[in-house]
Amino acid sequence: MSADSVVAGAPPAFGPTPGLARRMACFVYEAMLLFGIGLIPGAVGAWFVAQTEHQHPLQSDAALRVYAFVFYGVYFTWFWSRRGQTLAMQTWRIEVVTADGKRLSQARALMRYLAACMWFLPGTLYAQVNRLPPWQSLAAVGAGIVLYALLTLLQREHQFWHDVVCGTRLVELPPPPKRRLFD
Repeated sequence: MSADSVVAGAPPAFGPTPGLARRMACFVYEAMLLFGIGLIPGAVGAWFVAQTEHQHPLQSDAALRVYAFVFYGVYFTWFWSRRGQTLAMQTWRIEVVTADGKRLSQARALMRYLAACMWFLPGTLYAQVNRLPPWQSLAAVGAGIVLYALLTLLQREHQFWHDVVCGTRLVELPPPPKRRLFD
């Protein structure tokens, strides 16, 4: 949805809210893309160790987590503010817009990214407090993600809670027009 589609004085014309299954499929696809992108610092670090036989201080677990947090923040903020869609959202024809149907500013996109960390925070905190081993920690985070997704059912328009807090919403885009091969 573009900013041009909002007429002054008229209620915003939104597409329907995508179903939860569609949004979660987009979430899984996004995770796969980000997993691949996240391998880059590990590959660079492995190459550095192989070449120098020394481990760089920026290769610690904490440094890699900070790098991933910042890198993913740049990724989401840039795509949401420039196009309204990440790569996975384009595939699933989902767009993020403000509550009045406009494109997100960089500040609002960053705020949405930070608020969206609520997907992972409860499960991560539970795993840390209880000192769970890696596989159980992953299960706790996964359970937190499922619970957070199900909380959309408590919201009137079935938006994610970070969208409600940030004044944004996910909308479903119509399918692209069919093109004939020999026109």
